[in-house]
Amino acid sequence: MSAKKVVNRARAAAPAKRVRRVVAARARGRVGSSFDDFLHETGDYEAVKSKAIKRVLAWQISEAMREGGLTKAEMAKRMSTSRSQLDRLLDPANDDVTLSTLARAAEALGREIRLELA
Repeated sequence: MSAKKVVNRARAAAPAKRVRRVVAARARGRVGSSFDDFLHETGDYEAVKSKAIKRVLAWQISEAMREGGLTKAEMAKRMSTSRSQLDRLLDPANDDVTLSTLARAAEALGREIRLELA
């Protein structure tokens, strides 16, 4: 993706003041070394990282359900929760998930959660 496209996307997603600062820095030849640097510069790194982690978790749970032949109704029953709660867990855009919900999903799938501070 070209730098111009990245800047245009950032303009749509980030407050104008931050974008102007990044664009001005790029115009002076101070281009970041990676997309992560760009996200740090705009202040969006943590939000993007959080959404990416949630998307991966939702995909992993969906894949484990598919591999195990579990329907959403069966999975919700194993988790002792509602189908709508499971739908929220599997929704990649919904990043408001608790550790206890993830733990119940992992247990229902015969898996475990691994977390670490880096």
